[in-house]
Amino acid sequence: MDFLIELSQNRIFWTAAAGWFTAQVLKTIIHFILSREFSAERLTGSGGMPSSHSATVCALATAACYEYGGASFQFAISLLFAIVVMYDAMGVRRETGIQAKLLNEMLRTFEDMGRSEISAHDKLKEFVGHTPLQVLIGCLLGILIGVLSYTFS
Repeated sequence: MDFLIELSQNRIFWTAAAGWFTAQVLKTIIHFILSREFSAERLTGSGGMPSSHSATVCALATAACYEYGGASFQFAISLLFAIVVMYDAMGVRRETGIQAKLLNEMLRTFEDMGRSEISAHDKLKEFVGHTPLQVLIGCLLGILIGVLSYTFS
């Protein structure tokens, strides 16, 4: 029980969680504005604008910097973690999404020809990675949330 009490009072954890939550809500709103349809999956799903992964890890790194200082090992670890996560979001995960989109198009073509044993219902998830702009906006959002968290409390 002490663990839950300590976690509930962990400012760094809540700052990072606020980064994720804010990005997910913004992602859902942006998706709704652009597509004119509400998608509950956007509230928890990956991919899209802004990157919630980037917002989370940048809020984490910013909070660690405020809490422990720029020369601390806590900040160093969280900064390197943020760099790896953002690099991965733009690299491997983005390529996975591009490949999924291509495979889904091939699946539709084969299904239209009557030659597919796999249904288009089983399509691959295309929103898994991010463009550099989505990562940058997520990063800036996370830093902003970290700064606001430590400025106004």
